[in-house]
Order: sequence, then C-alpha cells, then structure tokens
Amino acid sequence: MPTPKNTKPSSRKPLVYGAVIVVAAGLLGFASYKATAPDSPATETAPAAEVSADPQAGIYPELAKLARRDAGDKLAVGRADAPVVLIEYADFKCGYCGKFARDTEPELIKEYVEDGTLRIEWRNFPIFGEESENAARGAWAAGQQDRFWEFHAAAYAEGAKEKGFAKDRVKALAQEAGVKDLARFMKDLDGEAARAAVAKDQEQAYGIGATSTPSFLINGRPIAGAQPKETFTQAIETAAEQAKTTAGAGATEGTAEDSAK
Repeated sequence: MPTPKNTKPSSRKPLVYGAVIVVAAGLLGFASYKATAPDSPATETAPAAEVSADPQAGIYPELAKLARRDAGDKLAVGRADAPVVLIEYADFKCGYCGKFARDTEPELIKEYVEDGTLRIEWRNFPIFGEESENAARGAWAAGQQDRFWEFHAAAYAEGAKEKGFAKDRVKALAQEAGVKDLARFMKDLDGEAARAAVAKDQEQAYGIGATSTPSFLINGRPIAGAQPKETFTQAIETAAEQAKTTAGAGATEGTAEDSAK
C-alpha cells in the first residue's frame, strides 16, 4: 500500500483516548489507498462499512468528544447543539473526498442539517504534499471571510483537482468562491494562524488512527471512505435516536431526583 507523501508513520502515533483507540484506528485505517488516491477514478467503490443495528456498537465516547461544537467555527455547518455531529477529515486532492462532497454531503445537509439533526465539522487532513497543504490553508483562509463552503464547493468541483492547487490556482478558487479581500486571503494563506490550524486538524486525524481520506466520525462512530449515502444515513439516524433516548433518560432521572427531594 503506497504511503501518502507527507505521512511519517514512525512519528505519527494514535493519541491515547483509552484502549478502544486501537480498534477505532483499525476501523479508520482499513480503507484502501484506492479510496484515497488523488487519481482514483470515480467509478471505483470504497470498501463497504457496516453500521450495526445495536446503537452502541462501534461507538467510542472518547472520540465523540472531539466534536468542537463551537458556534463560531468557520469550517462547520449546522447548529452547535445538534444531536449528531459528523466530523470529516479530508484532503482537497483526494478523489473520493470530492465524490463525497459532490454526491453525498449536499443530500445530508438538505435532509439532516437543515432540520437541526446534524452538524458537520470539517477537519483539514492534507496528506498529498505541498499542493494539499496550499488548498487546506486556502480553505481556512476563505473561512476567515465566511466563504469556506463556497471554496470547498469550488475546490471539489468536477475537474478542479486536475488543475492542481498551486498558490495562483488557490487564489483563483478563492475569487470563484466570492472571497472579497483577496490581498487579505493571500496573507492569511501564508500566515502562521493558517499553518497552525491545519496542523492541529492534521495531528488530530493522525491521532485517532486515520491513515486515508476521507475519514469520518459520527458521534464517535468511525467510518472510513466515501461510503454509499445509506451508510451515513443509517449512522446519523441511529445516533439521533440514541441521543433522543439518552436525553429522555436524563430528563426522567432528573424528575425522579426532584420527586425524592
């Protein structure tokens, strides 16, 4: 299996979220390189992921805590208090990330984000070298002017990655995305804040054992690869139902405690 250009396996160790991190890392690492490679044809399919009917199966509470739920997060969409959070670790040079962005994500936003069930939080996970890093920092810089999702759409449009992500191309994408202050954008692109933000996301991805893109967490459930929409739908609905059950149990417990006083 080829190794992404800037991955350093000897120095990338999963963070210690508990013993389950080993299992979670395995689940995120099973996706084949073909599901990650920037030149993968869109006709290929990623390895299938299974979502158990058991709402607790495959869920790791320590990983669920990685959801930031920051209302001011420029690289997120959906209510900060949504019952389900999907964290996406992706690279703009990844063919399957683009497939997910074009085919699946818009439908998830329409069906679950707009009704308040789902929040999607983006994490930059550049693994294909300098141009991946350029695009990641560009996405962050566009976000500072509230144009992250527009940049995201432009960078993942059909044929966009084939044009590369040299800095002049990233600037053109920002212009296409409607970024108003391009001088500020270019300054932010090369600034320390952008580099630090991308590095933080990247380290988090390596820390949970992700070795390929796209990788996802849905309320602590790892999913690897651009899976069919049904995989995400099932995971989201299972997580939403579990959140409702947990909230109901908490309310019942609180009522019982009040009655006992």
